[in-house]
Amino acid sequence: MSVALPNEADITVHFDGAFMPLSQARVHPLDRGFIYGDGVYEVIPAYGGHYLRLDAHIARLERSLAEARIANPYPAQRWAEILTELLSRHGGGDASIYLQVTRGVAPRDHAFPDCPPTVFAMPRVLKPVPTGQVEGGLKAISLADIRWQWCQIKSISLQGAAMLRQQAIDAGADEAILHRGRWVTEGAAANVFAVIDGAVVTPPPSNWLLHGITRDLVLELAAQVDLRVDERPLRLKELLAADEIWLSSSTKEVLAVTQLDGAPVGDGRPGPAWRRVWDAYQAFKADLRAQ
Repeated sequence: MSVALPNEADITVHFDGAFMPLSQARVHPLDRGFIYGDGVYEVIPAYGGHYLRLDAHIARLERSLAEARIANPYPAQRWAEILTELLSRHGGGDASIYLQVTRGVAPRDHAFPDCPPTVFAMPRVLKPVPTGQVEGGLKAISLADIRWQWCQIKSISLQGAAMLRQQAIDAGADEAILHRGRWVTEGAAANVFAVIDGAVVTPPPSNWLLHGITRDLVLELAAQVDLRVDERPLRLKELLAADEIWLSSSTKEVLAVTQLDGAPVGDGRPGPAWRRVWDAYQAFKADLRAQ
């Protein structure tokens, strides 16, 4: 079975200090990203040729690199220059940049080697969120969080998250909402929000969840449309009884969950609080495109 890949002739990527066609980028088989999943990454959306909070994404990349003890190959300004040029070479418009930094190429050994990191960045067209998901919402199931304990690092070691997402898909759902015991953490590939007694509740930043750039934006927009925001530990039983549930990510923006574990969330339709935040998010994107 063949897998559809990007049209290599049309995509310019950045690989280890140079811009080149994707077809010319070659990763060494002893790269620790390939051998160990030893690396970090970012996914950065752009609208109308303008990045959504590029500085915040670079700052999170720097934190991930520092916590993983991977050498940062560039200062923040140089990262911004590289990513801006890559987006320009892509032709602007709505795009998503996948950026990955691994520890580099070295003989296979668990101990950290002294070697330069490998850098790869690739643009993709950012397609609109499907109308069916916007208007109908998502189906989700709750699953025990089997991942490691440093989820604040945006690690390329995503096997646990991939297994959880596939378990949701096998169950006919779109996403898995994860919990450790009675406490909700996040989705397999998204941050989680619940509307409870009129407040937007979301777990606070910790080592159990990714500190999402889109998550922060959603909280800001919720406050702007006069919704009360409450960052606090979220119990699974609260989530199961919530009036609304949302998921946010850099490519899915903020979507309502209308079914959880086979039961409707609220009345089974995207709720009014979500709609206010969704509209505010679209206005935010329109402002970016107009810059």
